[in-house]
Amino acid sequence: MVTPDTNEDVQRLVDSGVVAVMRGADADTIIDVASALADGGVTAFEITADNPDAMDLIAEVSASFSAEEAIVGAGTVLDAATARAVIASGAEFVVGPTFDTGVVETCNRYGTVVAPGALTPTEALDAYAAGADIVKVFPASSMGPDHLSSIAGPLPQIPLMPTGGIDVDNAADYIDAGAVVVGAGSALMDDEAIAAGDFESITETAREFTRVVDAAREN
Repeated sequence: MVTPDTNEDVQRLVDSGVVAVMRGADADTIIDVASALADGGVTAFEITADNPDAMDLIAEVSASFSAEEAIVGAGTVLDAATARAVIASGAEFVVGPTFDTGVVETCNRYGTVVAPGALTPTEALDAYAAGADIVKVFPASSMGPDHLSSIAGPLPQIPLMPTGGIDVDNAADYIDAGAVVVGAGSALMDDEAIAAGDFESITETAREFTRVVDAAREN
């Protein structure tokens, strides 16, 4: 799944509305989970690099979906070496909890969307000026939607993706505050449902997330 146009990949992330943070993903279920998410309208999958099988999982999921079906990326990328490795494995976007210049430079070099983490307006602007395509506001739950709005107000040119504590009850608040897309993990993927093979419930949750985000965007 290769889409060399970075702007196109940014739009694919935005179109998903929600980026599914697949922390702790398992090889036995990851395709079923990704398919269930896609069926519910969530088509952006972030496989975290702290998973020892991350490179293989990224490659497997990337090979299982076309560019029209989903966009596959890597999260928790802390350094340039990891960024290069996940890109080589097929990651089309790279997300970090913090801003590392080496990660941004590596992604820019290889034409890969990069979303480093920031919490303050200064951090967000520094990351964007360094070449970030999107800035991940993290941890969003520590400050709430009003904080995101305070960043988006004076810095409307920076696409913001709040992550951390996002659920169906507050996703619309973050969209209203200026988020172009939200990141969600545990609220989107129930570990017990996955263990039980109840992938339909994953689809239903993804569908509800999608409905909430779409409705907020129409306001």
